[in-house]
Amino acid sequence: MTVKEENIVAGSGRGQKLMAAGGLLGALAASSCCILPVALFGLGISGAWIANFTRLAPYQPYFLAATLVFLGSGYWLVHRASKRACAGGEACARPLPNRLVKAALVVATVLVVAALGFDFLAPFLLNS
Repeated sequence: MTVKEENIVAGSGRGQKLMAAGGLLGALAASSCCILPVALFGLGISGAWIANFTRLAPYQPYFLAATLVFLGSGYWLVHRASKRACAGGEACARPLPNRLVKAALVVATVLVVAALGFDFLAPFLLNS
């Protein structure tokens, strides 16, 4: 393995963490107009400031698009790192999977799916 390849492999771990953090923050931003106020009310947190989250509703498609870019590149980096760990015919040690990055990507994906599905499920859940 040359020095350049080692730097690429080491840099992909940092990229994975950056993409997972971006995906998680984007998912929180995408769900902030709809899911976050309901979750806060469910936890017993209330206040007039929660109504300010509804002002973010027009920006939800932009948050979702940015989040999908972060999630897609994060999953791609995780997949690429697992394929790159052992090249054909070389003796190498398989690195341990970064469970925190994978967990953050899964949580962000669940939040994005919830944010997308909330608009369709809200009439059924809130119409009592």
